[in-house]
Amino acid sequence: MLDINKSINDPKLAIQDPEGHMYELPRWNPEIAQDLAHKEGLGELSAMQWRVINSLRTTYRKEGSTQSAHKILRSLVKDFATEGGGRYLYQLFPLGPVSQGSRLAGLPTPAYSGDPSFGSFS
Repeated sequence: MLDINKSINDPKLAIQDPEGHMYELPRWNPEIAQDLAHKEGLGELSAMQWRVINSLRTTYRKEGSTQSAHKILRSLVKDFATEGGGRYLYQLFPLGPVSQGSRLAGLPTPAYSGDPSFGSFS
């Protein structure tokens, strides 16, 4: 269970909310993304993972947080169709290309990205 007092008083969490999402987008940099990737067990981010992260950041810069996770995922699947689409994206980001990718990109998680009925490409 989330202990809000712990997260407020822990200086390590000062740039992130209790779920690991950054409070302010300007604080993000590639080193932070790489550190988060290591903590989440992804190791060194590949060029394709960076491509997803950069795509998510570009989409957020253009659209803001108005897009739903479903629309973002559809766009990513289309962009990565030649590599294998959704299955490939879930290989890159096992916890979800939109939710885990957004977290690593320093972006707020789009609405409904954690919905268990959202489906899977597995």
